[in-house]
Amino acid sequence: MKICIFCGANASTDPEVNRQVKIITEQFFQNNVEMVYGGAGIGIMGDLATELVVKGGVVTGVIPQQLMKKEIAHGGLSELHVVKDMHERKKMMYDLSDAFLIFPGGMGTMDELFEILTWKQLGLHSKPIALFNINNYYDHLLNFLNIATDKGLIKPIDRELLFDSDSWIEIWDYFQKSIRPAP
Repeated sequence: MKICIFCGANASTDPEVNRQVKIITEQFFQNNVEMVYGGAGIGIMGDLATELVVKGGVVTGVIPQQLMKKEIAHGGLSELHVVKDMHERKKMMYDLSDAFLIFPGGMGTMDELFEILTWKQLGLHSKPIALFNINNYYDHLLNFLNIATDKGLIKPIDRELLFDSDSWIEIWDYFQKSIRPAP
């Protein structure tokens, strides 16, 4: 199983985010789950990658050439793909992954979330997407999605395409039930 994690290139000031990094990377290692992510060596991205690499897990990064210095490409990954631009990055991360975990992040994380969610809405894929709402980080975003649904701007069936939980165990169970084995 390969899970793509969309997350911040900045560090979080929330200690619970850092605690969840350790829990998730241990779960990935114990279950032979490969992590696919944006390739940075800084912020939450770097923390997740470093934790899993140190444990002996498999981590694949995908980083655009223009961000090699800005995001400081991680030097210790199992594999690092350097791509032309952000579009190629997102497409490759999608191609390499069986599921998507949305960790706390900023604008880039929102861009990745909504693009992969829109692709699912359009029927371009059926891979599970889970928003990890650590310490209510995404409450306002989830409220927006619910209001947009109530106002008829998001169909209820499309709102259901994004699983959200503040529990990693619930997300892990969702992934286990949702990921279809390759034919």
